[in-house]
Amino acid sequence: MEDVYIVGVGMTPFGKFLDKSVKQLTRESVSQAMTDTGARLADIESAYFSNTGQGHFEGQLMVGGEVALRDMGFEGIPIVNTENACASASTALYLAVQAVASGQSEVALAVGAEKMYSKDREKMFSVFDGAWDVATPQANYARLEALAADFPRPGGEEESGQRSLFMDVYAFLTRYHMKNFGTTQEHLAMVASKNHYHSSLNPLSQFQNTMTVEEVMQAREVSWPLTLPMCAPISDGSAAAIICNREALERFDRARAIKVCASVLASGTNRKPEEHEKHLCRLAANKAYDKAGVGPEDMSLAEVHDATAFAEILQTENLGFCPIGEGGALAASGATRLGGRIPVNVSGGLESKGHPIGATGLAQIYEMVLQLRGEAGERQVEGTQFAIAENGGGFYGIEEAAAVITILGKP
Repeated sequence: MEDVYIVGVGMTPFGKFLDKSVKQLTRESVSQAMTDTGARLADIESAYFSNTGQGHFEGQLMVGGEVALRDMGFEGIPIVNTENACASASTALYLAVQAVASGQSEVALAVGAEKMYSKDREKMFSVFDGAWDVATPQANYARLEALAADFPRPGGEEESGQRSLFMDVYAFLTRYHMKNFGTTQEHLAMVASKNHYHSSLNPLSQFQNTMTVEEVMQAREVSWPLTLPMCAPISDGSAAAIICNREALERFDRARAIKVCASVLASGTNRKPEEHEKHLCRLAANKAYDKAGVGPEDMSLAEVHDATAFAEILQTENLGFCPIGEGGALAASGATRLGGRIPVNVSGGLESKGHPIGATGLAQIYEMVLQLRGEAGERQVEGTQFAIAENGGGFYGIEEAAAVITILGKP
């Protein structure tokens, strides 16, 4: 298998862009990536396009990538459409890496684009309803609710209004963790406050405001113990990356190339709730570390899938930055803040940077490439050598249906 390098990245701002189409967002991020690396259309031998909601919102149920990329002039090459819920964009990168590493392509493009905002709020939130087994929704919900049955909301349950299904899913997982490990709502607020601070340093983030721990805790409840700032917003946006093998690297700026040390895609298993060591993200992370020949202690920073603040706590445990059950304490220690031992989500994370589902995984890659190049500006992590991303998608049983772990490093 050949060595693989990321030579160009691009990303749009994340936010609410009712006047922009999937095509327009795709053009913006891909054009940036092409400019970043100096690539021409003729250099790209295959492309992998990620999107999850265009069929739901616009009726473009098929050939989304061919439509979006043909509009830019990409013709005649293999174009593959990927859907893996929130892990779709990192799956697109995984497939591009496989194509280059196997010799099928010398240069490949991975791009994710998503339009989630809609004037129809019910339709906007219902896109998430298809990210688990739609044949057994009541059983799915009951299984997760049972995890927190003996750890109810203080004062009884309250209806908190319109929200995505997954905020309840994360709330049940959060309560289970609180019950078993002593994680607190204040730990969650510390994560959200940190990520809002990080996003204030990122000009592409959806939210630019800082928030104190107290402000996060006093914000509107979404699904206890989660308040609104602890939850990723609805977002529009796009991100892209161009990758190549060692031979093709001669065409580009070698000094700014970043090596793909590992790219691992995994699906979940029917593990028991207490089998924390078998969480698919932990298993995939261990496999990625083995492939890259490094460990958690070698990572300079991490971008994790914080669809909620609790998810960041959980994934710092799965990535081996602390023992299982101690993710809340890790956050409270300041270790995951910019300047700490292992900065996490210095981009602002999904909570504050935004979460356009089909673009999120490549947005993580965009941030890590900037960091490893030393081009991240005010949020630059000093002395970066390796960075890791965890990107989860959908839900099945008691964990994500899919997950991608990516490790990048300086060549």
